[in-house]
Amino acid sequence: MINKPHRVQFTSSRIEDLMFRTTFDPVAMAGDVIVNLSLIKEEDLESILDVYALAIRSGLSVSPFLKIIKGGEQIGDFRISNGDVGIATVCSITIDGVLLKGGVMINPKLGGVVQIKNGHPVRFTDVVTYVSTTVDPLEVLMSQDVTSVSQMLRTGSGKILANLREAPLVARDDIDHILSDMLDAGISGIMEVGEPNSRVLDVPVERDHLGVVVIGGTNPMAMAKEQGFEVRTNAMSTLIDIDEMKHVDDFV
Repeated sequence: MINKPHRVQFTSSRIEDLMFRTTFDPVAMAGDVIVNLSLIKEEDLESILDVYALAIRSGLSVSPFLKIIKGGEQIGDFRISNGDVGIATVCSITIDGVLLKGGVMINPKLGGVVQIKNGHPVRFTDVVTYVSTTVDPLEVLMSQDVTSVSQMLRTGSGKILANLREAPLVARDDIDHILSDMLDAGISGIMEVGEPNSRVLDVPVERDHLGVVVIGGTNPMAMAKEQGFEVRTNAMSTLIDIDEMKHVDDFV
């Protein structure tokens, strides 16, 4: 019997697939969104939900909507082990999917760590491009203990996770309109929209494009890890219907 060779899939290809499969309509508040999945110990659920709630209410997440998956239950292709609990949160790539469905040719470029000083984003300090890795960049960076999300919330200065995407200049009005609809639907996290043909947070963008920086959906996980909790993250794990999710205030 000959085993089939393992197919290597770069993160950029997986993102494209998920973007095309996103059906979320922010006006109708219906459809499928991309989610990140956190696996935690069952006994840590209440404490970690408190951490997530703080991060979300502070604007360090894409959306306030969550789904709790108990041990033995399944989400997408993942079955949660007994003794564990899964927390599904909205992934920032959902924004790219909605922009794509709105006719904007968005190009997710990289994930990285952004330095925040006195409440204002300064620059990317570490980045990993999507075309160069088979693992989500924010997962990689989170595992390196280079964030200081908790410190940023306490002092206004620290390092958080974010993503950069590029879009054509001609789509600026469409981007503003779609992002406004998403904000009304509770999907936010836009950190900065750069000027045309200009660097954004010290990262260059392609000619005739502008950069859009979105807060990473994995910041709550990073914050929980900083506080000593065991959190196993599977970014961009699957898609689920927004109707399956509840507001964080319903849990905490």
